[in-house]
Amino acid sequence: MKVILLENLKKIGSIGETIDVKRGFARNFLIANKKALYASKENINQVEKIKAELSKKDNEKKQDAKIIAEKINKKQYNIKKLSTENKELYGSVKPTEISKLIKETDNLDVKPSLIQPIKEIKSLGKFQVKISLHSEVDADIIIQVESAEVIQ
Repeated sequence: MKVILLENLKKIGSIGETIDVKRGFARNFLIANKKALYASKENINQVEKIKAELSKKDNEKKQDAKIIAEKINKKQYNIKKLSTENKELYGSVKPTEISKLIKETDNLDVKPSLIQPIKEIKSLGKFQVKISLHSEVDADIIIQVESAEVIQ
């Protein structure tokens, strides 16, 4: 199915580009989230007219993402979780918890969907977490998991 992109998307394409994707991906993600339109002649003409405006909006999003990235990049966040004697956690540290931690600490809104732990956080220690704030802006933070108390 052919669609026209309304946003720059990592590994997919850039604004105004007509791409061929699977029908389900187009319908359920791209079009549902207003990231693309069906590639009809009318839509292609419409996107050509508003391409400059879309680029301007994308640049604004990119600037906002850069500001957030400067504030949190290479920063360390501490989180306390219940753990066993052999330093394993009950459950794991999820992106939603990391998002709440950033909100509480720095008062910045980072959606959990943007947070990608490099490996699952299931034990005590330091873990690197990548945050994709924009298709061209990434930030890396460190999550220090400490024991709240040990349960035997």
